[in-house]
Amino acid sequence: MDIVFIKANNQKKIYQDLSKDFTGIEPPLWLALTAAYIREYGFSVAVIDAEAENLDTQETVDRIKEFNPRLASVVVSGTNPSASTLNMPGAGEVLREMKKKCPGIPTVISGLHPSALPERTVKEETADFVMEGEGLSTHLELLQALKSGKTLDEEFALDGLWYKRDGRIISHPRAVNVNDLGILPMPAWDLLPMEQYRAHNWHCFGHVDERQPYAVIYTSLGCPFNCSFCCINVTFGGSGIRYRPPVKVVEEIDFLVKNYGVKNIKVLDELFAMKQTHVEELCDRLIARGYDLNFWVYGRIDTVKESMLAKMKKAGINWIAYGIEAGSKRVRDGVSKGRFDQEQIRKVVKMTQAAGIYVVGNFIFGLPEDDLQTMQETLDLAKGLNCEYANFYCAMAYPGSKLYDDALAQGIALPRTWTGYAQFSEETFPLATKHISGADVLRFRDKAFDEYYGSPVYLNMIEEKFGVRTVEHIKEMCSVKLKRKY
Repeated sequence: MDIVFIKANNQKKIYQDLSKDFTGIEPPLWLALTAAYIREYGFSVAVIDAEAENLDTQETVDRIKEFNPRLASVVVSGTNPSASTLNMPGAGEVLREMKKKCPGIPTVISGLHPSALPERTVKEETADFVMEGEGLSTHLELLQALKSGKTLDEEFALDGLWYKRDGRIISHPRAVNVNDLGILPMPAWDLLPMEQYRAHNWHCFGHVDERQPYAVIYTSLGCPFNCSFCCINVTFGGSGIRYRPPVKVVEEIDFLVKNYGVKNIKVLDELFAMKQTHVEELCDRLIARGYDLNFWVYGRIDTVKESMLAKMKKAGINWIAYGIEAGSKRVRDGVSKGRFDQEQIRKVVKMTQAAGIYVVGNFIFGLPEDDLQTMQETLDLAKGLNCEYANFYCAMAYPGSKLYDDALAQGIALPRTWTGYAQFSEETFPLATKHISGADVLRFRDKAFDEYYGSPVYLNMIEEKFGVRTVEHIKEMCSVKLKRKY
């Protein structure tokens, strides 16, 4: 085998007991895309999704040894900004075990976190190479060099590559991104254990026992905005957005529907509901197919347009997740997300629901300007909106974000472990604000979650829209109590 791509398993540490039934298990799309890209050049490729197959570290390494690849690539990119750093412990365990059990197999680690902290990753992890950036061309060139006979004691002058030689850290400029997404192949779905993936529980409200099969797709890469709590653009080297041709997107959906019977689909674009011509062409093509699909997408309060929504609903887009973040405009302004006010938030949520689309409200407690009063304002706003689902996050200074750089500059305490960046882990360690501690933020967040999902107003709305079984499911979810160290 020329190359094996690996997604390590860290689910239990990240989600505690929620990982059993309530969390989604997502296909590693960036890994599958890179695998397909490499395969286009004639190399033999395999994928090990240890998370989906619930493999422990030893089982994962045993599987790698069976393939005996020229290169083992551990990819730690998730499908949102908070899905990479917290997966580093699992990735690191696989790399260390490989160094013990099969030291002759060259290893590389890539993804959002390594791109954010390439030098630190070189120093701390046992990988032979670290990749910064998208990694498509860098993976290809590294594999070509190894196949030509280049050995690990030689230097590799490849864009995007970091490594150690004789105690020195050697780096090269990040590789140029692929500008035309239309030339990229379809992700290598055939290499993934497709029967293992399941949708997020709320994505299937109304049919919570039918969360499989499940897939994720992309219609664009990147984001044109620079919210200070977000790290997504570090993979791409800066803000900006590239669109994939809608005809290619729909060809992939055709493939997923016909070959795997997929119905539940997440669109991982950081900002899907923005460019109207792109959205409408994609929706028109889906409407013409007549599929009965269940999509969810991301949108922004200040980019979604009413004229988009009816067509989106008709195309099968049943859920939009909006980054509302905070109830205080002062708090939103402090993280460069202040282009809308409360009235606009309420208007857009009602407008979306009037179109028959359910709303996921994303809220963050503990942003730099937050105090107990402003966090209460955020909770009050969430309860007033009464969205069909609400994600309550603690502010985290993810590597690659401005919050991370600011925390380092100001001496604000950061998590001692990468698992400390996981919202639902026992070790989670939220960022302190200018006014309150991280422990105060975490206590408020967990109390807010119980208050929101235990509200009779919310549960009555859910029963009316989705039925008694969904209410029972929510109560089961709320009965799982998270352990917290801090």
